Amino acid sequence: MNDTTPARTRTVSWTDPLAIASAARGKSGKEILEALIRGEVDHPPFAHLLGLRLIEVGDGLAVFSVEPAEFHYNPIGVVHGGLLATALDSAMGCAVHSTLPMGTAYTTLEIKANFVRPATMTTGPLRCEARVIHRGKTSATAEGKVVDGSGRLYAHGTTTCMIFGG
Repeated sequence: MNDTTPARTRTVSWTDPLAIASAARGKSGKEILEALIRGEVDHPPFAHLLGLRLIEVGDGLAVFSVEPAEFHYNPIGVVHGGLLATALDSAMGCAVHSTLPMGTAYTTLEIKANFVRPATMTTGPLRCEARVIHRGKTSATAEGKVVDGSGRLYAHGTTTCMIFGG
């Protein structure tokens, strides 16, 4: 950075993630996610940091939105692929979460992401939609895609999640 480049700042605030987890107790996965959309449960800290928002949930379905911004950029002048991978991981994981009964948890075991087009801060809002492909007792798989407002594909992926508890 040279002396003529103005510094940019970003201030991020979030709720205690343990309070968020506590508010989720006694709810099914879908109920937790619906409460998050309604604002009864706060988004987790990483979502605030990235500007990622859960906007829709159904049985085996989760949809997130994010608007690429300058603070998402990598050194080559486009949005870092990690933003799209995080959107995919979040949406695919929440799609699985939406199928889980109260007291059951999950974690991502594996994620595969394919990037097909670069995103920039002029791309506009992106939508990441994911659906469960298979849900068993101990594992689930899901697929997701990231598209812009015109439906153009930016990334797609799959995940395997481990289910435990209950």
